[in-house]
Amino acid sequence: MNRSFSGAILAGGQSRRMGFNKAFLELEGSTVIARAVHVMTAVFSSPAIIANDTTLYGHLGLPVYPDIIKDAGSLGGIYTALYHSKDYAFVVACDMPWLDPGCIRRVLDNVDGEDCVIPFISGRLHPMHAAWSKGCMNEIEAMINQGNLRINDLLKRLNIKRLTEEYFGGLPIERSVENVNTRQ
Repeated sequence: MNRSFSGAILAGGQSRRMGFNKAFLELEGSTVIARAVHVMTAVFSSPAIIANDTTLYGHLGLPVYPDIIKDAGSLGGIYTALYHSKDYAFVVACDMPWLDPGCIRRVLDNVDGEDCVIPFISGRLHPMHAAWSKGCMNEIEAMINQGNLRINDLLKRLNIKRLTEEYFGGLPIERSVENVNTRQ
């Protein structure tokens, strides 16, 4: 089956632990979000940024979409990414400085009709480095309406495929799924 994949960078977080918008943290001469934009545009023809402050990210050259359902955290961001996608949205967070195009492509290569294809690395699921089916939208909306914004609870309700380290042989998946939460 021929599937259409979109890419989305979620940039709506509060950055409470960091104390400032971590999307603009400088790292090796570039901001963390600019690095994410660079990688995502290498993989997807027209990735988007999901952020409520659309003017803050306009200079990055990608479409910026505000949350369709306000105040719903990452679940709302995933929902918005899916709304703007055809079949699947590959979703990352704006604070992932070491995203690897090969790791992203490996996730996409493993999509075979599941609701979510998600790395399971170092004993944890990484929903901000995963391919989500547009078919998840109803379940996401139901959870948001119930006031449950926990992605792990959503994953329990879905048909997911977990990709362990073995799926990424030779690729830097441990680095690709990392995010930054402190200045260090």
